[in-house]
Amino acid sequence: MKVNKNDYGQYIKEFCPKSPMWMDVLKAFVIGGLICTLGQLILNGYTALGLDTEKAGTATSITLVFLSALLTGLSLYDDIAKHAGAGTLVPITGFANAVVAPAMEFRAEGFVLGVAAKLFTIAGPVIVYGVSASVVYGLIYWITTLF
Repeated sequence: MKVNKNDYGQYIKEFCPKSPMWMDVLKAFVIGGLICTLGQLILNGYTALGLDTEKAGTATSITLVFLSALLTGLSLYDDIAKHAGAGTLVPITGFANAVVAPAMEFRAEGFVLGVAAKLFTIAGPVIVYGVSASVVYGLIYWITTLF
């Protein structure tokens, strides 16, 4: 059966509901903003406890990653993401979710073949490309400072 692009487009339109784009954008903005506001409140709390700005920032990142991993493990992060869309992907919490979610999905296969093997399925390429890009940038920076 040969189908042209127009026929296929009509076929898809029949079965796919129109996405409420502006409502999705608003939800992503609000939830992403709330996550960032939570991060700022945590940062302010660590600063009030006496940590300097750099250490408070590190502690805040660790706390947000922990909370995201915990919510993913409790299957709550996915519920938030269903409503927030990209609002949960952009902050550091989205990266933590990307690391933990595959591990949780394959935990029934055991610790080594399930959790450990699938831990970096999604986040692994991000780490590899991030490290590779930083090495290339570092080399370019080093070469340009020689002259």
